[in-house]
Amino acid sequence: MFPDLAGKRALVTGGTRGIGRAVVLGLAQAGATVVVGHQRQTEDAESLRRELKDTGNDHLLVQADVADPAQITELLSAAGTHLGGSLDIVVNSVGTISHIPYADLPLDAWTQVLTTNLTATHLVTQGALPLLGDSGTVVNIGSGAGLVGVPLRAHYTAAKTGLIGLTRSLSKELGSKGIRVNLVSPGVIETDQAAGMPPAARAAYTNRIPLGRLGEANEVAAVVLFLASDVSSYVNGATFTVDGGI
Repeated sequence: MFPDLAGKRALVTGGTRGIGRAVVLGLAQAGATVVVGHQRQTEDAESLRRELKDTGNDHLLVQADVADPAQITELLSAAGTHLGGSLDIVVNSVGTISHIPYADLPLDAWTQVLTTNLTATHLVTQGALPLLGDSGTVVNIGSGAGLVGVPLRAHYTAAKTGLIGLTRSLSKELGSKGIRVNLVSPGVIETDQAAGMPPAARAAYTNRIPLGRLGEANEVAAVVLFLASDVSSYVNGATFTVDGGI
């Protein structure tokens, strides 16, 4: 059953590329009105704006770097104004990654990845609470790395593992207020980053995935839409892996 999100109001961070873009388009096609946070004015942002026009609702793209708390405040203010002062859905999809041996990992790289992948999720969710009121759903986008650990990505893994703890804690604290909080943990997905993967690495991943292929962004988005909808009304504090069984 495809979720019906007609009349719902959503905020998605990191929404112009990859999984975030698929989530935005899925929400819009299901009937939600979406405010999209994105870091830079790019062709990806412009093309998303054009695609969203075809869905019928009055969507809004807002340029905001979530590594900057002041810009998060501006994003939330713009969302509240555009959506009439309330939200039903928050999807924290923004993220960044780098590959650095731990012995050489500088503090600024650690701080950048933790800030963008973990602290921003905290600040967006906390700031959205007045808009969510006594109902709503928050979906955080994690990573399989947060479940198993990955060499050269200690900072990224720490951030994504932190999202698991944040999600579980908030599900217990906010659940009593009528707000559900869940986590989607994608595996290796066909995105811009995957497109640049060396053939040997792609083959190695494909051979380890029982389904024999990398995932598609819309397959992750489908799980997000399930969690964003009333179909999942009794799902709270869960981690959904979307990784083909790897």
